[in-house]
Amino acid sequence: MQVEETKLKGCFILQPKVFRDNRGYFVESFNKHVFAEKTGVHTDFVQDNQSSSSYGTIRGLHTQTGDYAQAKLVRVLEGEVLDIAVDIRPDSETYLQHVAVVLSADNMKQLFVPRGFLHGFAVLSEKTTFFYKCDNVYNQASEAGVVYNDPQFEIDWMIPEDERVLSEKDLLAPTYK
Repeated sequence: MQVEETKLKGCFILQPKVFRDNRGYFVESFNKHVFAEKTGVHTDFVQDNQSSSSYGTIRGLHTQTGDYAQAKLVRVLEGEVLDIAVDIRPDSETYLQHVAVVLSADNMKQLFVPRGFLHGFAVLSEKTTFFYKCDNVYNQASEAGVVYNDPQFEIDWMIPEDERVLSEKDLLAPTYK
């Protein structure tokens, strides 16, 4: 597995080794020990989530707060997304900065999003299956969000505005301020 730290401390792009032959491929998508060795992060994932979405869907920007804060390891099983992580750790050198990474079934890249980040993604393909591991269980009372197009973050979602599909909850989310 190759690991690259993004400009946001603790946020990593992972590129697992893919073994291909005439039958298809094999990939070890996660190994706790290799991950800890390469990142210095020791985590125990306790919940897996999966979603399916069509082109133009934007999910985010979401986070879990307090005792239910979550780190996530995200990847795409089918299709392609633009994945976004925003650092909202007040003491961080990269506070309020974001990274954008294209994750796809073809490139098999993954993004590790640490606790203290907003997270979201935009579906760039006709259909996408998105999968993520969390190091803490979901708790509805700890759920928080920021509107996806908050001008403070200046995120280019790569989806024309008239083609964006969002939930009412995401459209009505507050700005970060």
